[in-house]
Amino acid sequence: MRVVTYNIQYGRGKDGRFDLDRIADEIAGADLMALQEVERFWSRSGATDQPRLIARHFPDHYWAYGPGVDLHLSGQGPGEDGAGRRRQFGNMLLSRTPLLTVRHHLLPKYASLGPPMSLQRSALEAVTAVPGGHIRVFSIHLTHLSAETRLPQVETVLAIHANAVREGPPVSGVGLGEEWTLDGMPPPMPRDAILLGDFNMQPDSKEYERIVGPVSRYGGRITNPEGFVDAWVEAGNADDAGPTAEVKGHPARLDYCFVSAGMKERIRAVRVDSQAIGSDHQPVWIDLDF
Repeated sequence: MRVVTYNIQYGRGKDGRFDLDRIADEIAGADLMALQEVERFWSRSGATDQPRLIARHFPDHYWAYGPGVDLHLSGQGPGEDGAGRRRQFGNMLLSRTPLLTVRHHLLPKYASLGPPMSLQRSALEAVTAVPGGHIRVFSIHLTHLSAETRLPQVETVLAIHANAVREGPPVSGVGLGEEWTLDGMPPPMPRDAILLGDFNMQPDSKEYERIVGPVSRYGGRITNPEGFVDAWVEAGNADDAGPTAEVKGHPARLDYCFVSAGMKERIRAVRVDSQAIGSDHQPVWIDLDF
């Protein structure tokens, strides 16, 4: 299974040009795609519906979109359906196998009265099939503001993961009426998950440690069996290698794939596509063996 995560910066490349065709070329061949900074109807990107334009490049993939930012589009009337167009900015998932259930989670947010721009961030979660069962996959974008504002978001994502099995799928139970079961029932929420996205943190941060566990002075990382491992490191790479973006002009690893600890033996390879120019981030590719 080939997986890619990519913050596409709404299609604006290193050359300043907006080009979703280029983005599509850079992620072609993936079975599962997690994209961040995908938007709808912003003037800066041509007032286009980016999720639909991206999806057209991959007609054999199923897709879902979750906006963190959702704003009225100035100057637009309500339209025939009363909805009209809305300016949206968020995360996307595309998968060769159906996205059987989808949940969109808004993450804790700090307002900013000063110069830093504070955006509503979110995590888009879906259940999809893999050989032998199902997994949950996430496309996540955490705040860039500070560790103090990211930590509550990390805690929320971890709580969503920990509670998923207990909460169950959107529709569950036995003896339900035909009006609920006629079109099929969703599978139980699987315990295993893959967290993909732009976490805006670096491997020496307390946010990173909260996800994968602390390092013991006696050697090695203390990873909870119910927790996550960093696929990049598990594939044999140094945790401070593989930059995916820059922070104030310095290379930094900000984009990650975290895999449920119980699935770490399925990780075969992880690489950063350092040649991609479609965004200010680099795509991260993960090969998983199911």
